[in-house]
Amino acid sequence: MTYDRRSLMQGLAGLSALAPFLSLERAMAAVAPPSVEEAMMRAAEAHGALMAVPGMRMHAGETVSMLLYPGFTAMDLVGPHYFFASMMGAKVELVTNQPTLEPVKSDLGLAIAPTARLNDAFETPTILFVPGGGAGTVAAMDDPATIDYLRDRGSRATYVTSVCTGSLLLGMAGLLKGRKATSHWAGRSVLPEFGATPVDARVVTDGNVITGAGVSAGLDFGLAMVEKLRGRPYAQALMLQAEYSPEPPFKGGTPAKTDPAIAKAMAGMMGPVEARARAVARKVKT
Repeated sequence: MTYDRRSLMQGLAGLSALAPFLSLERAMAAVAPPSVEEAMMRAAEAHGALMAVPGMRMHAGETVSMLLYPGFTAMDLVGPHYFFASMMGAKVELVTNQPTLEPVKSDLGLAIAPTARLNDAFETPTILFVPGGGAGTVAAMDDPATIDYLRDRGSRATYVTSVCTGSLLLGMAGLLKGRKATSHWAGRSVLPEFGATPVDARVVTDGNVITGAGVSAGLDFGLAMVEKLRGRPYAQALMLQAEYSPEPPFKGGTPAKTDPAIAKAMAGMMGPVEARARAVARKVKT
C-alpha cells in the first residue's frame, strides 16, 4: 500500500478527536519513536479502520450554541462541551448574555471565555444548550434579553436542550409547555410552573426537547446527544476517549440514596434558591 503526502494529510484532517490518543502513543514510544511519515501512516490506517465500523458517521456540520451567564455551574457546561466539541465538523459557540466578550464567571469562580454575544449567535442552531446554576440562574430567568434570545433561537433550533436548572430558563422562555423534562432534584418541582411535567431521570427526551438532570448528568446528556446526531458507534468512540465508565466510590447522589439527615439538610440549604426561582416563574403568569 502506498501513500502520498496529500492523502495522508486528508486522512489526518479528521483526527482531531483522537489527538489525546496520538499524544499518548508518541510519549510511550519515546525509546524508539517512529518517523513522522510512519506515524502519519499508522494514524491514517487507524482513521480508516474507525471509518469502516458499521454505522460510524464521522463528519457532519452541526452548529451548537451554548449559553453562558454569570453564576452558571461550570460542570453543567463543560461535560456536554467536551462531547460536542469532539464531534468532527461540528461548530460550537459559547454565547454570553453580557455586553462584551469578557470571560464569564461560574458560580464557583471558574471563568469561561465566550465566543459570541446574544445578537451574534447562530440564527438557527442545531443544538441550543443551557447550563444550570443557583442564584445566577434565577437572575438569568429575570433577564428579558436572555429569555428573548432563548425564545427566539429555541423556536428554530433542531434541538432545545439543558442540563440541571438550565431547564428553568427554557421554561421561562416558554419552551417546555406540554413537555416532559428534568432538572436538578432541587429545582424539578418548579417545572410545573411552566406547564412542564417533571421526570426523575438522568436524561429526558420529549420530541426535540432534551433535558439532563443535575450537574454530573451532563456527561450522560452529552453522550445521548452524540448518539442522536452521529449514531451509537461514534458516541461509543467518544465515550471510550473520555474513559467514561463511572463507578462512584460510595452510594449517594440522589435524595433517595443519601443519608436522610444529609438529604434533609441539603434540601433546606437549597430551598431559598428554589423559592426564588418559583417566584420569578410566577411573575410571568401575573
